Amino acid sequence: MKVAIIHYWLVGMRGGEKVVEALCEMYPGADIYTHVYVPEMVSETIRKHRVVPTFINRLPRARHLYKAYLPLMPMALEQLDLRAYDLIISSESGPAKGVMAAPGALHVCYCHTPMRYIWNMFHDYRQSAGLLTRLAMPPLAHYLRLWDVSSAVRVDSFVANSATVAARIRRYYGNDATIIHPPVDTKAFSPVPYSEVADYYLMAGELVSYKRPDLAVRAFNELKLNLVVIGGGEMLAEVRRLAGPTVSVLGPQPFAILKHRYARCRALIFPGEEDFGMVPVEAMASGRPVVAFGRGGATETIARDLTGVFFDEQTVDAIADAVSRLSAMEFDSDAITAHAEHFKQEQFVRKMRAHIDTLLSQRDPQNLRYQSSFRQWAAT
Repeated sequence: MKVAIIHYWLVGMRGGEKVVEALCEMYPGADIYTHVYVPEMVSETIRKHRVVPTFINRLPRARHLYKAYLPLMPMALEQLDLRAYDLIISSESGPAKGVMAAPGALHVCYCHTPMRYIWNMFHDYRQSAGLLTRLAMPPLAHYLRLWDVSSAVRVDSFVANSATVAARIRRYYGNDATIIHPPVDTKAFSPVPYSEVADYYLMAGELVSYKRPDLAVRAFNELKLNLVVIGGGEMLAEVRRLAGPTVSVLGPQPFAILKHRYARCRALIFPGEEDFGMVPVEAMASGRPVVAFGRGGATETIARDLTGVFFDEQTVDAIADAVSRLSAMEFDSDAITAHAEHFKQEQFVRKMRAHIDTLLSQRDPQNLRYQSSFRQWAAT
């Protein structure tokens, strides 16, 4: 069985690329297709595969300005010749699912979210854009929405990374989706004795506007509590300007530093609404509780009052109140890490393989090779 994995762009290792990495381990012979490929920015697991970029990769400064070429990506996808593949798995958050598969092939779309810049966060992105972009966005987004909806019929089965995303798929595409949470490498994190927990809170992840890092910084300025911020992104300079004397903005850090900070923080602060959100799971795998906005994927990963607390409004006062509530509570580190294990990579692999094997056997029930593949994997 020939397998193709389609991913929007490979320019770093974030949540979407972690999913691709897990798919690569599931299908070690798979070919990968993407719009832009920067080999040194992705893992060795991905680099071992044959990676085929679209023509977008050859355009000027594509590795840095790839999002500027978004209007060309539908056409680029449709030029890919995938006739030789039996199974196509698209990893969708930017344009990826709109490929044209062979009539007999199975196309499964693992959807991190429908493109947020043309759907649920269109007005947020437009409001924060420059003048020329604000003028160009309405007609371009209209065109991309038409293509995005029409290309949804090319998918045989949608898999959503959370119930939040499944609801968006139903709203925008009119399709139901199977929910399979993305893989988190929980084994990479470990708790420390409570005596080693330090007197600081942690905010980690990309510093972009929809994640609302500014709210957390302002809240800790007012609380006069220690906050450590790890991550880069378009808001890094602004976050540094906002930071008061109790807020330390470290910028991007290597994994060893992040792991150390996770395990020793009093709690993780998670002020944005995420599609799923791997950062809270990583913090819980380190035995630490989470203070999170009570919407989006965090509501599916955090157990209220067992592994963290929620706040209901994205305001400085709401965050400050949640931090105060959490500081008065006691948490069991072992219970927190046990809860995080629900999202480990093995769970993702097992559920994805079972889902795909079921779809394959339904398409060709006489083909015992497809029917038995999951049983063979389970036996190992």
